[in-house]
Amino acid sequence: MLYDEIIKIVTLAGELMLQAQDEELTVFDKEGTANFVTKHDKEIQFYLIQNLRQLIPEATFLAEEDGMQQELGDGYCFIIDPIDGTTNFIFDYKHSCISVGLTKFGRMLFGCVYNPYTREMYSAVKGEGAKLNGKEIHCSDKGLADNLVAFGTARYQTEDTDRIFDHAKKLYLNSLGIRAGGSAALDICRVASGANGVYLELMLYPWDYAAASLIVMEAGGFISTAEGGMITLDQPCSILAAGRQCWKEASQLLSE
Repeated sequence: MLYDEIIKIVTLAGELMLQAQDEELTVFDKEGTANFVTKHDKEIQFYLIQNLRQLIPEATFLAEEDGMQQELGDGYCFIIDPIDGTTNFIFDYKHSCISVGLTKFGRMLFGCVYNPYTREMYSAVKGEGAKLNGKEIHCSDKGLADNLVAFGTARYQTEDTDRIFDHAKKLYLNSLGIRAGGSAALDICRVASGANGVYLELMLYPWDYAAASLIVMEAGGFISTAEGGMITLDQPCSILAAGRQCWKEASQLLSE
């Protein structure tokens, strides 16, 4: 089956991440403060594109590195982040992942997010629910007061610094506590599994959240912009992902 083959390719790409633990990292700076890319980001992206193209030769690719920002179009398009959480990866934080989503007509069909350090594979097929290592997962059905909240920041995007920490404080004061993991895709997936009640970030690119967006929705959650609007798959936007009750409470707090 197509989706099983994608999962196999992503799992093997995870081995390339693990091999980096025994190698000297080559790190390059991108635009902005603490905006890094490594040779492994590029190598894993090349591996993914090369192998995914064999599955769907006509597919286009929207990927983070090396200018692979093609349009979604009406056909198949893979949305790829070869290493989400590159700074974590550089510092051996072991909270990084490979994220691959598949769209058609601009809509998500399939998504998988893989943390090779923990061997956690989150996946979802449109209309078939969300899974973690093959077992069904569901978002928390409780409110903020009974949940943890996660949020994300980026040092190369400082224009929203005050606003994100103001929002984080509101969520912190109305929840069990707050976390910042450094990988949007993984932290959104942890909303899908019920480990986090909410995930908030004020500016992300589609490859950061595309696959995870389907996973959280198929787990019974909701994902929108921080302002409550529809997310986009062809341009950056803010992200508020949560279980249904948490989303209602969080969106109300953020609007105050």
